[in-house]
Amino acid sequence: MIEPTVQAQMLVRRPIDDVFNAFVDPAITTRFWFTRSSGKLEPGAKVTWAWEMYGVSAEVHVRAIEQPSRILIEWGEPATVVEWQFMSLRAEATLVQISNTGFQGTEDEVVGMALDSMGGFSLVLAALKAWLEHGIALNLVADRNPEAHVSH
Repeated sequence: MIEPTVQAQMLVRRPIDDVFNAFVDPAITTRFWFTRSSGKLEPGAKVTWAWEMYGVSAEVHVRAIEQPSRILIEWGEPATVVEWQFMSLRAEATLVQISNTGFQGTEDEVVGMALDSMGGFSLVLAALKAWLEHGIALNLVADRNPEAHVSH
């Protein structure tokens, strides 16, 4: 079986530094993706991201940070590799490209994980765009699977 590479991308009408920092700084990222983080993304850092509405978390190992153009992490069990690339198209526009590789398991499991990843990162990019361009929290990640919410 050929290893799938999930790819998602979105144009965000904000300067590259703003878009890059939205993924590095959890004070911003929690507005559109996860609900809690143990710290900022920095080279060599190990942080935990939590989605409290689902009662789940993920350990994130930062492999590379190249401000403002690239973030590379490993996360999940079994670990997959996620890479963000940021390209300034104009002073006020940034193309964000996300790729996810390294899925492991049976063919059916790998396909399921890849499809879930593609859908998830597409929602994250749409939520990022709404937040950075319009200041609107769409709650896309939380509303994706309301039946899976845990009670607090």
